[in-house]
Amino acid sequence: MNTPTTRNTPPGRPTSRPATDGPRPGPDGPADARPTAPPPADTADEPPAPARPGPGRLGDRLFLAASRGSGILLLALMVAIAGFLAYRSSLILSRNQGDFFTTFEWNTNVNPPTFGIAVLVFGTVVSAVIAMALAVPVSVGIALFLTHYAPRRVSGPIAYVIDLLAAVPSIVYGLWGALVLVPHLNGLFGWLDRFFGWTGVFSWDGGAPRSLLTVGILLAVMILPVITNVSREVFRQVPQSHEEAALALGATRWEVIRTAVLPFGRSGVISASMLGLGRALGETMAVATVLSPVLTIDASLLNPGGATIAQNIASKFGEATESGRDALIASGLVLFVITLLVNGAARLIIARRKDYSGANA
Repeated sequence: MNTPTTRNTPPGRPTSRPATDGPRPGPDGPADARPTAPPPADTADEPPAPARPGPGRLGDRLFLAASRGSGILLLALMVAIAGFLAYRSSLILSRNQGDFFTTFEWNTNVNPPTFGIAVLVFGTVVSAVIAMALAVPVSVGIALFLTHYAPRRVSGPIAYVIDLLAAVPSIVYGLWGALVLVPHLNGLFGWLDRFFGWTGVFSWDGGAPRSLLTVGILLAVMILPVITNVSREVFRQVPQSHEEAALALGATRWEVIRTAVLPFGRSGVISASMLGLGRALGETMAVATVLSPVLTIDASLLNPGGATIAQNIASKFGEATESGRDALIASGLVLFVITLLVNGAARLIIARRKDYSGANA
């Protein structure tokens, strides 16, 4: 009988080869180096990509054409206005006997004419700066009060009244300024002259209070509703989580406004201020109603005198000759350029603060 032969295994050596999960390595490396395909990604939780509207849809093409045409039309209008002002200005500037930027005189009904915009630019800029200095802090304070302090039954009526003030025509403000504001400024002018007259800026000769300061106060009243309304809407867009986080850290109401509300709405407040500044620079009838124009530059803001570009155009256009109208158009071109520069500077400021604007919060 045949019996199976057994192989004697030396002690210390395993009797069976251990199982391996992969291919056995060879003497020179892995026996099978073929890459294995990764497992398919799990796309069950990914939302489907939104369907893009086809370029051939009639509604999309019409909307694209209308949007593009509106932008092109706006640019064309701006270029046309600038071209018209520049052309009419060149007709008179070539015959001007004075320096257009430094001459104080405005005599365009003689041949050759002599005129300049030094006084006009000074009065326009000074009155607008006074208006902004008075209106912006008050407007921001009113907007913060309506959105974070006043109860609803109080903020609603106040906001409604401010909205009505923004719709009041300029001539109504001018009549109010001439009949109400000017007669009641004697006391303020006297007080400023008594305590601050030594500066020269607030010295007063005792004349009628129809000066650049009066214009600045009236313009501040006019632009206050515009700045307040825009600032109020901006402060309402502050995320509630920002304010709740500040309150959770123990901040007071003012600290919440200072650390969460004001930084968020800074760009919006700048935009609102630029809207108000644009109205202050171009205001005409209200300024003409309360200002006694004199083509001189006085260091005092209380003495009658000064003029603005818009007021000068409104007061002289009716009796101006052909040359006089061209000269007024030349001054209007300067106001056009000033407005563009102001808006451009505002856009640069807003762009630098875009990282913490309301749109990106």
